[in-house]
Amino acid sequence: MPPVVLGIDFGGTKIALAVGDLDGNRLGGVTIPAAAESGAAASLAAAIDAGRRLLARVAPGSALAGLGVSTFGIPGPGGVALAPAIDGWSDLPLGRELGDAFDRVPVRLVTDVKAAAQVEADRGALAGHDPAIYLNLGTGLAVAIVAGGSVIAGHRGASGEIGYNLRGLGDVGLRLGDRTPLEATVSGGGLLAAAARVAPGITGAAFFKAVAEDPALAGVLDDFLTELSFHLVNLAIAVDPQRIAVGGGLVRSWELIGPRLRAALDAAVPYPPELVIAAFPYDAPLIGALVHGVAAARERPTGVGPM
Repeated sequence: MPPVVLGIDFGGTKIALAVGDLDGNRLGGVTIPAAAESGAAASLAAAIDAGRRLLARVAPGSALAGLGVSTFGIPGPGGVALAPAIDGWSDLPLGRELGDAFDRVPVRLVTDVKAAAQVEADRGALAGHDPAIYLNLGTGLAVAIVAGGSVIAGHRGASGEIGYNLRGLGDVGLRLGDRTPLEATVSGGGLLAAAARVAPGITGAAFFKAVAEDPALAGVLDDFLTELSFHLVNLAIAVDPQRIAVGGGLVRSWELIGPRLRAALDAAVPYPPELVIAAFPYDAPLIGALVHGVAAARERPTGVGPM
């Protein structure tokens, strides 16, 4: 049997896995809950179990040649920095643990939003657009800047982590623990938390259906979109992108989100960029993980570090 690769995308609420061949073609996949409330070890164990089961089902008898992993936060040899969504994730040597679990297969790690942006730049909505911005509206909030067809990593791999942005003048000079970062309010998680204060127990899908009839929930969405627009406009002014592509779970309600972002960009950016839904709005990080799995299989790197 020909060898295969495994891609794993760790999100704040779900873990997506896929098996592919050495050309990157997807052979099968599965999505499981992240078990964030149980901590890092439980989430990792669930992913390992799901990965083994998926390999046995999709590619029985095939050798695993490489493993690509996308994750929220900034992955490194000793843990994943800037990753508060799951308790203990920052202290977890993710690459080493996964390599050990899968017979020391070569592993490559990448930040999920950067993996998604590179997929969009290579063969998606950002292909041929330079510079460009990929905006992820999922459980968390982040962007990736594409220049010359490549994603800008930043000095420490943290370029685009706008979830840590200041929200107002009063935040200047305050440390992170003394202020509310942008991601706490402008993200899928932040939006649902604000909605739950108005309508306890409401789900994301129910929220977007209810805003047309509930003025209080409509106000929650308005506050969310106003603050998101503020930061996106400032970013567009700084980068002067040709196109902005948006992915993540909130894109499912694009008819409520897109027009507000479009109007804000048109009103304030000197040269307003195109604004589109990503070509792979929901699974670009997983596709990126598979790409890194293929690279790991072909290059067989000796170490694990941020890519």
